[in-house]
Amino acid sequence: MVVALVLVATFLHAGWNAIAKGVTDRLGLFARASVVEVALAATVVWFVAPPAAASVPWLVGSACVHTLYNGGLIAAYQVGDFNQTYPLARGLGPLVVVVVATTLLDEPLPPAHLAGVLLIAGSIAVLGLTPWQRVRHNRPAVVAAVLTGLAIATYTILDGIGVRRSGSPIGYAVWLLGTHAALTIPMVALARRTRWAPPRADRSASWVMAAGAGGMALLAYGLVLWAQAHGALAAVAALRESSVIVAAVLGVLFFREPLGRLRIAASVAVAAGVVLLAVQ
Repeated sequence: MVVALVLVATFLHAGWNAIAKGVTDRLGLFARASVVEVALAATVVWFVAPPAAASVPWLVGSACVHTLYNGGLIAAYQVGDFNQTYPLARGLGPLVVVVVATTLLDEPLPPAHLAGVLLIAGSIAVLGLTPWQRVRHNRPAVVAAVLTGLAIATYTILDGIGVRRSGSPIGYAVWLLGTHAALTIPMVALARRTRWAPPRADRSASWVMAAGAGGMALLAYGLVLWAQAHGALAAVAALRESSVIVAAVLGVLFFREPLGRLRIAASVAVAAGVVLLAVQ
């Protein structure tokens, strides 16, 4: 069940990230999507058990890091290709999480799962760092993607601890996603004052598109939080990075981005890593 739900989350995550890359006014998209997420969370919160007090510090910390992640994602998509920045940002997470989980959280992985994590992380590195000429000539995109990846690793660890102390994974998810969406709105307002902001006349980020992206993001991470409450943190973190396969296909189909033999082989290797993580 854990593997199946995380795989569903990977499709949803790659889909809303493709929407974020495809629009010109990403700040507008994130602002509108955050309004939708706050409204959804405010509606659902009355029907779920609230998270326990012991999980609140972890929830607040994660919400703040999620806001930084949104900012890094906007910057990465502003200056880099989708099938370069997305895999690179996603690839750092499993490596950092597996180190922390095995050393500090006392969650050792069985050999097959550890091999799966390493295979996925290495393959994602190939996807994000090839062809090297493109990476070398676009260092800002690499820096933004790396910082985004570190944010992903940080909030994954915080949520892995928080959701297990919450006593209510669904309640934790609703409060977390609503809180970080509320924090994203002022972040976007501040970002509007920087040089990254597109012209206000751009209306490519419609409310319908924002609602779709926001709903997909909410459902995707809600499924991941449930999985983190019921499965090994490092394995779940690596498994959700299989979304890079979907992202690679979307990059070719919708953004006309290159996908050579090496990158195809790396995508297949990610799939092999997912199989290893599914071994009981």
